[in-house]
Amino acid sequence: MSDPILTLKGVHTDIGRYHILQGVELEVPRGGVTMLLGRNGVGKTTTLRTVMGLWRARAGQITFDGRDVTALPTAAIARAGIGFVPEDMGIFTDLTVEENLILAAASGPLSSDRLDRIFAAFPPLKTFWKSAAGNLSGGQKQMLSIARAMAEERRLYLIDEPTKGLAPAIVATMAAALRDLKAEGAAILLVEQNFAVARLLGDSCAVMDDGRVIWSGPMAELAADTALQERLMGLSLEAP
Repeated sequence: MSDPILTLKGVHTDIGRYHILQGVELEVPRGGVTMLLGRNGVGKTTTLRTVMGLWRARAGQITFDGRDVTALPTAAIARAGIGFVPEDMGIFTDLTVEENLILAAASGPLSSDRLDRIFAAFPPLKTFWKSAAGNLSGGQKQMLSIARAMAEERRLYLIDEPTKGLAPAIVATMAAALRDLKAEGAAILLVEQNFAVARLLGDSCAVMDDGRVIWSGPMAELAADTALQERLMGLSLEAP
């Protein structure tokens, strides 16, 4: 196996007086989808935000593509090749779809090839190109959030609960778009509570509890073992 594109070693993160990440050990392989699973409040979102430098690690090391990024500012981490899709979407609601994507392409104008890929993944964004993002539906806003991360070529995407609260048809669109990103060769670290999506997309998996990774392995192994699912997360992936 090749070396992982992202590695966290002994990462501790505090938020105020709360010790959230308590020695996270995590590896994200290149060119696949790694699911980050666990119950609410165990540190999944904090892990993504710590990688991006939005929360600063108090201890430990974060390595991206062989480079120590632990102490880098967020802008430098993004320029290194990491795209981030936060749970709150992170779009500018007063700006148009077009303006949101122009701002996301920090290194220069959007290439026509990349824009075509975005429109192929999310056709409504072409339809509402000149519309204010605040007027989009919830599913369309999530499409725009992921499209903003796609505006430049990325080697790794950190995506936080992209299907949360969405209708099944929109979930299917999201899953197809993420499969396309994977096909382009990008690695994805995906926080997801929809276990059907996790089973469909995941190549590898890490399960968190109490600020630590308590299990890691192939997604297929976890998906096939309901007893393991219940032991790690208190529920089964087969549950509705």
